[in-house]
Amino acid sequence: MDISVIICTYNPNLTRLDQTLLALQKQSMDPRLWELIIVDNNSSNSFDTYLDLNFFPNSSIIKQPKQGLTYARLKGFQEAKGAVIVMVDDDNILQHDYLQKTIDLFKDRPQLGAAGGKSLPEFEDEAPAWLNDFYGNLALRDLGEDTIITRWENTYPNSAPIGAGMAIRKIALQAYVDAMADDQNVITDRTDTSLSSGGDNEINIQILRSGWTLGYFPELALKHIIPKERMQVEYLARLLRDTNRSWVQLLEKYQISPWKKINKQTLRLRKLKAYLTYKAWKTEVHLIKWHGACGMLEGLVKKSL
Repeated sequence: MDISVIICTYNPNLTRLDQTLLALQKQSMDPRLWELIIVDNNSSNSFDTYLDLNFFPNSSIIKQPKQGLTYARLKGFQEAKGAVIVMVDDDNILQHDYLQKTIDLFKDRPQLGAAGGKSLPEFEDEAPAWLNDFYGNLALRDLGEDTIITRWENTYPNSAPIGAGMAIRKIALQAYVDAMADDQNVITDRTDTSLSSGGDNEINIQILRSGWTLGYFPELALKHIIPKERMQVEYLARLLRDTNRSWVQLLEKYQISPWKKINKQTLRLRKLKAYLTYKAWKTEVHLIKWHGACGMLEGLVKKSL
């Protein structure tokens, strides 16, 4: 098996998931050379009874009752038979040659541990003019037409792959899998109640620290469906707050954080100062960015002994 495509999902929107599966049906790569693994992360909507996977000769739906995207991914990694794993979100539409180009990239670059490319928006409704300030937070990215290869330099590279469409050489993933098995401080990524993230970043860090390279390849392209509800101020404010908090905690965990820890007693005053600094009352963008600043401050609080 060349590739394992892993889709982790929790109570998915069936219309979007159908678009994801249709794009996989249209892949130029021979379907006999790759497998599809759908990980049901404790869904309550019994979506699996509505899916028709007959097109995929190597497909399975497995269950991970332990809530959290990190645990769902680990379950998928455990089951994967492919030499390369491609993580696909349940709202991603892969370009028709995504899998073939992925396997070609890894065959040509023996030191490549993980790769990603462009994640372009597919808006279900008209996007507000200010939304492009938060494309990165919505897993949207276009770094241009040049390939970027990075190695470990004790800092987190801006060009590292994001979770949407992230391709990983399976043997390069072992350091991450081992670390999670022994970790008492797992950053669990998204759950049904939290929008925290960092799992993609932690995979990248472990791969880099093991001596592999990461790559951005513009020829890898997908569309990321953005529904109306993810363009709302309330959602984006919560997203930035949760993701910034977990981002700071992740950098601290690997001792590459550029910021100093703060005392919990100063947190409220710091948030008030940030409210004034960001002028949170002025526009949607100012308010959302202030919530992001609050998340960073919460992540920087010293743990009580």
